[in-house]
Amino acid sequence: MEEYEKKLKKYIQDNNILAEHLSFSKSCHSVKEAAEVAKTDPQNFVKNICLLDSEKNLIVAIVKGEDNVSTSRIAKILNISRPIMCTPEYILKKTGYPCGGTPSFGYNAQFLIDPKVMEKEVIYSGGGSENSLLKISPSELQKANQGKIVRIRK
Repeated sequence: MEEYEKKLKKYIQDNNILAEHLSFSKSCHSVKEAAEVAKTDPQNFVKNICLLDSEKNLIVAIVKGEDNVSTSRIAKILNISRPIMCTPEYILKKTGYPCGGTPSFGYNAQFLIDPKVMEKEVIYSGGGSENSLLKISPSELQKANQGKIVRIRK
């Protein structure tokens, strides 16, 4: 997994993104695991839900860890048919990062950020592998991915 973390760190450095990359010896795949490893509240985490539209374009829905994504809301917002969830294999193919470590930026996608994410001072997101996280402010995250802030949670 180290290659993915190196790639993300390079992207952060090359694009002057204010983020802290954290690596751990334990898995951060689930919000619960990540909160335990990072010793912080689960409410500080976001999930990057990778979806595909009918043309196979990648949409990344960023919601707080405890929230679920509404694909019907996304369809309405983007004026498309309901997007489908990506398989782990397709996530790796489209983002260049494995499922469970997918960051909130650094690849070609349409990013949608739920407003509840923007209420936090600091958030934790995928760090490129199942054993790493990014610590970043929501405003810096939005600057990094040019995401559209819209209600996408259920």
